Amino acid sequence: MFCIVTAGPTYEPIDSVRRITNFSTGRLGSQLALYLASQGYRVKLLRGAMATFRLEASEAKLLDEMVEFTTSDDLREKLASFSTLGINAVFHAAAVCDFRPSKVYIPSMDYYSREVGVGKIPTAEGRISIELEPTPKIIANLRRWFSKAFIVCWKYEVVGDQRSAINAGVSQVKSYSTNACIVNGPAYGVGYGLVTGDGTCVHLPGEQELFECLGRLFRETSGSSG
Repeated sequence: MFCIVTAGPTYEPIDSVRRITNFSTGRLGSQLALYLASQGYRVKLLRGAMATFRLEASEAKLLDEMVEFTTSDDLREKLASFSTLGINAVFHAAAVCDFRPSKVYIPSMDYYSREVGVGKIPTAEGRISIELEPTPKIIANLRRWFSKAFIVCWKYEVVGDQRSAINAGVSQVKSYSTNACIVNGPAYGVGYGLVTGDGTCVHLPGEQELFECLGRLFRETSGSSG
């Protein structure tokens, strides 16, 4: 069985030295990749370049491959390139930027809009304004790229309560035809919720319980589809 795990944040450039990103260390996804490898699966780990968590060299050797990604576009292109590899499962835990700079306005230059991601905006210019645009949804392509794979994505919810977080997870599964969604964050509370499209939520208090549950669900799904 061949698995893909994504971990850590994407980033989007403002100029050549400044960028916006998400708070994500990449630890959970990296540890999940190691767990799957320990269960005998081939694992390809896609890790954000800005992830602060690093595997030991001895741990990295357990993986089939470790690939670094940068922007949301870069991650999308890398995932698409793996669509012909016969992937059996995708665990999409990366913290993908929902927005990216589209224009940078410099009022001192009469609202001149400079090219994004190029050069360095001098602080002497004073106040600047950055216009953001949504990034294309990677999750919207996963079922097309990996039509027969077991697919699990994450949903980090900040506002609301546990029920609203679970509902958001159910909506994600139904909208993107994934097998399950892992809900966490302040809205959900301590631990993780493994949510399926029928509204079922299995509460998992810690990472080990989460990894074991995902492994078990993957095996059951693979067995029924085989």
